[in-house]
Amino acid sequence: MSPLSPADFLPTDLSTALLVGRAWRDTPHAGPALVTVRDGEVIDITHAGLTMADLLERDDLLEVVRHAEGDSLGSVEALFTNSLEATPRPPYLLAPCDVQAIKACGVTFAVSLMERVIEEQAVGDPARAAELRNELQTLIGKDLSRIVPGSEEAMALKEALLSRGAWSQYMEVGIGPDAEVFTKAQPLSSVGFGSPVGLHPSSQWNNPEPEIVLAVDAQGRVKGASLGNDVNLRDVEGRSALLLGKAKDNNASCAIGPFIRLFDTHFDIDTVRQARVSLRIEGEDDGFLLEGESDMREISRDPLDLVRQTIGDHHQYPDGFMLFLGTMFSPIEDRDGQGQGFTHHPRDRVTIATPALGALVNAVGRSDQLPPWTFGIRQLMRHLAQR
Repeated sequence: MSPLSPADFLPTDLSTALLVGRAWRDTPHAGPALVTVRDGEVIDITHAGLTMADLLERDDLLEVVRHAEGDSLGSVEALFTNSLEATPRPPYLLAPCDVQAIKACGVTFAVSLMERVIEEQAVGDPARAAELRNELQTLIGKDLSRIVPGSEEAMALKEALLSRGAWSQYMEVGIGPDAEVFTKAQPLSSVGFGSPVGLHPSSQWNNPEPEIVLAVDAQGRVKGASLGNDVNLRDVEGRSALLLGKAKDNNASCAIGPFIRLFDTHFDIDTVRQARVSLRIEGEDDGFLLEGESDMREISRDPLDLVRQTIGDHHQYPDGFMLFLGTMFSPIEDRDGQGQGFTHHPRDRVTIATPALGALVNAVGRSDQLPPWTFGIRQLMRHLAQR
């Protein structure tokens, strides 16, 4: 595996980046703390907002984060090093969100739309996927990325596919008027930089999903962005879309980090719209290497439209939410045999990166063999009461 450098985990324009996150510290009371990075130093700013949700609600957020004083937890390089150890040493990084809902959008890129349709029609069989891929590309015969969801052209394509018996529920959310927005994980269950991500033990066909994740407050205002891995079980969801919960929400199956970068004059929603998100998968047991990239300019639905479809008069989020924007990357390279496609091996290392947000690094394990999720809402409340 390639060597890891802490400098690679931070935004390339670190001097202008306003970062907030969460770290586990052992003193004076063991538990999570809100942190920012200033001049290479990690500062505990929990007094500015007991939870990350509280902090992001502040109208004076940028000024508070720029000037808040607090305990130094050491260098940011040490924080990354601690987080990557097999047994992390405090302080180490947690997912940068806490009580917010964790929502995700699916089928927001044409390439991922095709792969979801293939999963559905392959019924969880990766050997059937390559044949289906050729059949569907021949049948559709057009660039889906150029079709505006909900447009007259999209509805005309829907009618054509229906007439040929080729319509799919994934096509409905891919080119129809309504986006797919689902609950990815429970509040406080996401893992952060360095922690292993988990695969359900029943899955034999799975992959990472590298995405940008928006941090949205209770009023629907986007306050910043982070990186995320929406771990995906292709065989489970392919058997039935009604198994989406089992495919998506398992122990350690959601990773977010390393920090939330706040929107300011140097970084905003237009930066997100122009971002390229890279993925690197390195196999420890077989030397496998896979690299790819998602170009946010190819997303079918604008990020702010996805926010509006998530929150509004129809649904409120009093603690705010984190919103995965979807990915165009569905690895199809054969790993274990001809026609078998890609699937994870234990101890794979996944690196998701983009210059403005740094890099999120996680190894891969089985959900039933990773540390159980034990720190929930009640534990957080007790910890805050002690502080």
